[in-house]
Amino acid sequence: MPNPKTVHQAKTELFRYEPPPAALGAARILVKPNLGYPVGPPVTVSMGVLGAVLAGLRRCSPTAEILIVEGVCSPVSLTDIASRHGLYKLLDEGMQLLDADCLPLQEYPNRSPQPVRFQSMFAPALLAEVDCCISVGAFKRTTLKGEPLISASLKNLYGLFPRAKYKARSANSRGQLHRPSVPLVLQDVYFSIGHFFHGAVVDGDRKLVSPDWKPDKGETIPLGQIIWGTDLLAVDRRACELGNELTPDYLEAIERLRWLS
Repeated sequence: MPNPKTVHQAKTELFRYEPPPAALGAARILVKPNLGYPVGPPVTVSMGVLGAVLAGLRRCSPTAEILIVEGVCSPVSLTDIASRHGLYKLLDEGMQLLDADCLPLQEYPNRSPQPVRFQSMFAPALLAEVDCCISVGAFKRTTLKGEPLISASLKNLYGLFPRAKYKARSANSRGQLHRPSVPLVLQDVYFSIGHFFHGAVVDGDRKLVSPDWKPDKGETIPLGQIIWGTDLLAVDRRACELGNELTPDYLEAIERLRWLS
């Protein structure tokens, strides 16, 4: 079980990102932002928050290659989404946007003592080739099968899995990762690739509350807080506390499994 991790929070206008120790002097850093839809915050992360993360990483690693990696959930291409959001204005010469669906893959073993569905999962080989990985998630609540689903820094990792392999009825989504349920599959996600992530950021400036399963439409609730730290579960738990959401069952389940692993 990892040691307890410190979680930071700040008002949106005061947010100054403090990267994890793994980013200090790193040669290559991977940043996974929630940018899967051609819709602005809180459906996706704001450019203000993502810009602050990139600036913080650049301060601690002036010469690092910083790779922004995302896989979309939309017919709109990643380059078009990035252009609409203004992402390219944030990038310096050492930063690059990469489409997760176009990257070489690696099969990652599921380290869970109790795998749910996947004994291993395919994701970009790049995860194992960089010195530091950061998840920058939006904060959303959708409803699946009558139950609330919280999306934050851990659920954000869904965008790293290739749609060609994990699609179901729609080629634009990763339907295989919804069976038997997203909360259960998130356990496999965490124990397959979650351990590569040294930092998590949740854009809690605003929370999206969807009336159904669609994570790109709903009510916007202002929260005005950014949450970050070195442990995805701890950061997501704090985001839920700040957003008046119950701690998701999947966080509790993963934390129990970490004691066993």
